[in-house]
Amino acid sequence: MTESPQDLAAVFSVRSGTVTAFDGHVGSGVVTDERGEEWPFHCTSIADGSRTIATATPVRFTVRPGPNGLEAFDLAPTVPAER
Repeated sequence: MTESPQDLAAVFSVRSGTVTAFDGHVGSGVVTDERGEEWPFHCTSIADGSRTIATATPVRFTVRPGPNGLEAFDLAPTVPAER
């Protein structure tokens, strides 16, 4: 499998996004970044160790290779900036 330059640029990049899906029973979800790209994640990738996260939670995360391709890791909820 050959990765495109876009895929290689995504690896280990820190991104901001929103949790758009999470199934606590299965332990997996999807985060959508600011560009609209979707990245799967496993509950063990939640930075605080809680293994659960609500949909619509704004997060920062790192993209890196996982067992099924590129995935979101180290998901950390972010607090919106105050005005």
